[in-house]
Amino acid sequence: MKYDVTVIGSGPGGYVAAIRCAQLGMKTAIIEKYNTLGGTCLNVGCIPSKALLDSSEHYFNAKHHFASHGIDLTNLQVNLKQMISRKGEVVQQTVSGIDYLMKKIR
Repeated sequence: MKYDVTVIGSGPGGYVAAIRCAQLGMKTAIIEKYNTLGGTCLNVGCIPSKALLDSSEHYFNAKHHFASHGIDLTNLQVNLKQMISRKGEVVQQTVSGIDYLMKKIR
């Protein structure tokens, strides 16, 4: 198969470049090393890290600030399995968004 443009990597720069090329009428291919689009940032980097940091910040606020609001959380614990599960859901939701964009331009 012949392409006008081949984009290596489907991270934030790659998928935007591929979409724009397709909008301009070029036959465009994306090469990605992960099983899902989004590159390193989405699959194993920025997005998963930020999802875990968000959960950690909620825990910190519950532990250190809720009492001043009259909220007593006795025996507050981290459920790491749930935090990891939520991170996976955030990544999957974002991957689905990129997949939707790619299908829209086909």
